[in-house]
Amino acid sequence: MSSKRIDLNLLRVFEAVMQRRSIAGASRELHLTPSAVSHALARLREAIGDPLFVTSGRGMEPTTRALDLAPRLRAGLAQLDEALDIGGFDPASATRDFRIAATDYACTMLLAPLVRRIAARAPGVDLRVFPFSRLDTIRQLDDGRLDLVLGWFDELPARMRRLALWEDREALVVRAGHPLARGPVSREALLRFPHVVVELTGSAESGPGGFFDDRGVQRRVWIERLLLEGGIDGAAHGGRAAVSVPHYGAVLPLVETSDLVATLPLGYVRATARPGAIALLDLPYEPVVARIEALWHRRSDPDAGVSWLVGELAAGAAEAVGMSAARHAVAAGTAAVEAPPAGQAQTGE
Repeated sequence: MSSKRIDLNLLRVFEAVMQRRSIAGASRELHLTPSAVSHALARLREAIGDPLFVTSGRGMEPTTRALDLAPRLRAGLAQLDEALDIGGFDPASATRDFRIAATDYACTMLLAPLVRRIAARAPGVDLRVFPFSRLDTIRQLDDGRLDLVLGWFDELPARMRRLALWEDREALVVRAGHPLARGPVSREALLRFPHVVVELTGSAESGPGGFFDDRGVQRRVWIERLLLEGGIDGAAHGGRAAVSVPHYGAVLPLVETSDLVATLPLGYVRATARPGAIALLDLPYEPVVARIEALWHRRSDPDAGVSWLVGELAAGAAEAVGMSAARHAVAAGTAAVEAPPAGQAQTGE
């Protein structure tokens, strides 16, 4: 079908409905009435010969044809904007939503400095933060429903771009006064106590090293060292995951009121633990170092707005790491653990 039959404005409507998954949301973004959006969508459906979207309990669900069209149309619109010299991004005057998927750990560490920077430099820019825990997070990035994903990644396919934001390392935590807090501990001693673990997807579908293969993207969804080495349930070494939760925020309240042992990022513990409530244990092994990265689709390479946001994320991360390093180690009767080294933001392959 020739593009001469398609009104460019209809493609803008398609893109808005794809992003928002609703007629009402698209109408707000485009500053059109819902009836105008519905009429434009009907014209596009007729021109393409496909329903494009069907109504479901979760909103407007795209058809297979729409999912196939979406990334290519978005790339084409971006190239057109660039050709017309309207693709530049002026933070001071821009009005735009950016959509990011992140864990509650990443939000705790990064969101406050990022929001402060955006408020000062781009008052018309809004953030929409979605859970990293969804099993289809990378599909949302592929479909253009997300601009960026923040997390801990291993292997990436060629279609993805990455930027390291900061590094953190694992910390073993127990309640103040826990039997393990009295001195150096061994692996065997640790495994005699039940553990609370973070499994971000709530599915127990992680592979080797706690990474989950999401459309070719290896993203870390299981945060636990000891039990991973002995099998997820730790049975071979006597340990067990007594409690599994999908959020970091649920861990410390459980640890404070029980004999549970937990593995958490050190920066997160320092940022959120109540003074005197948590003890950091000396690790009986070399700590795992996590590199938290921003991930985006190469389709966004010409998008000046995404490039700007990535830069603000890097600057906000540097600020967050500095604040974390300045906090006192959260320990009660145990040796303090030094701050993790600040990660240098660099572009990955």
